[in-house]
Amino acid sequence: MAALLVFDLDGTLVDSARDLASATNAALARVAPGHAAIPLDVVRSFVGEGARLLVERSLRHAGIERSPDDVLPVFFECYGERLLDTTALFPGMAEALDAVRGHPLAVLTNKPGPFSRRILEGLGVDGRFERIWGAGDVPARKPDPGGLLRLVDELGSTPGTTWMIGDSAVDARTARAAGVRMAGVTWGLDPDGVRREDPDRIVDAPAGLAELV
Repeated sequence: MAALLVFDLDGTLVDSARDLASATNAALARVAPGHAAIPLDVVRSFVGEGARLLVERSLRHAGIERSPDDVLPVFFECYGERLLDTTALFPGMAEALDAVRGHPLAVLTNKPGPFSRRILEGLGVDGRFERIWGAGDVPARKPDPGGLLRLVDELGSTPGTTWMIGDSAVDARTARAAGVRMAGVTWGLDPDGVRREDPDRIVDAPAGLAELV
């Protein structure tokens, strides 16, 4: 049986941190004009567990007393305007996807599904994946294993022949909860966090993904 490879998006397939930071600061500027912009590295540390938590952490960091639920629609509007301003595949990722062609591939992310599909379509690689699922496509966000287990079932795989590929502790916990193997990548948002989760494999460059199959 061909191995199923399930990829995280932000920090794994694509480098989207600058666009996320730009959207975050644009949203904060709308709801609280005059506040200093949050530095890129700080926003990067807030990414990975869904847009609401990104907004909540950003508001707290900026000292803005607004409800995350009120600001979230503003963030979505700002982010939708700049999804592909600077976002790109990580260097070597297109070639890595070529190297695993013939194996079923999917994406499971906490980013909203429509944004995720627009990004991968804009980068010309959406056709590589049999499913691209994000928030709104599955009942609960990672680390809940439901979306990953549904991918395993729908794509005719088994936990033993599936890899979750991600850059964060959230991805590692998702894999563990679903009983699938975990490949932690070190070029993303949280290399230290993913290493602490003791994944089955550490991958230091996209070219190494071919070794999973």
